[in-house]
Amino acid sequence: MATIDEELGQLERDIRQLKIEYDQYFGGGRKRPPTEIEWRIDLLVKRYAERGGELKFAQRFRFNNLSQTYAKYKDIFRKRTAQKEEGKIQRHFGAAAKEIEAARARKEAEGHPTAVAAGESRVFRITCSEPERETEKVDLLYQAFLQAKQTAGEETENLSRSSFNEFVRKKTKELQKQKKCRDVEYLVEVVEGQVKLKALVKS
Repeated sequence: MATIDEELGQLERDIRQLKIEYDQYFGGGRKRPPTEIEWRIDLLVKRYAERGGELKFAQRFRFNNLSQTYAKYKDIFRKRTAQKEEGKIQRHFGAAAKEIEAARARKEAEGHPTAVAAGESRVFRITCSEPERETEKVDLLYQAFLQAKQTAGEETENLSRSSFNEFVRKKTKELQKQKKCRDVEYLVEVVEGQVKLKALVKS
């Protein structure tokens, strides 16, 4: 039986695939909308909406982001489908999807205490002193980094949670030793489409 993290990973992949297949449908590359994959996503979203109490904080954070993205995509799909049926379809679905991602990023920046808007960039901040014990913080940092790269269209296939956790652990210890500090602040920053992960010493 799949774990919660595995199912959330599948949900994330299905949402990406659904966007691709709808893009093909609206562009004339396929005859019918991808209703089967949409039905599968609906079932999973409904299941975890009802089982929210079983999710850990990081899992709930990830699920909420995925379900919000999916809800906004569904609204786009519904409107585009109506336009297609009426013969008014426009060939700008990709741009519309990017705008939805940008709007979601802005909403997260306004609503989540670890994210702030910074000019043309958006920044996710989190502070660690003992990452091996602060697993939820590291999970949130990983999810922010992963989602930022996906939103920016960067490759994520080789990104591993275990290697990321090890990187944060080693980097934190390294900076603590070099700078004689306790807290290390990690930033996930998206600047002009480029994703950057920075580690800074907290003064």
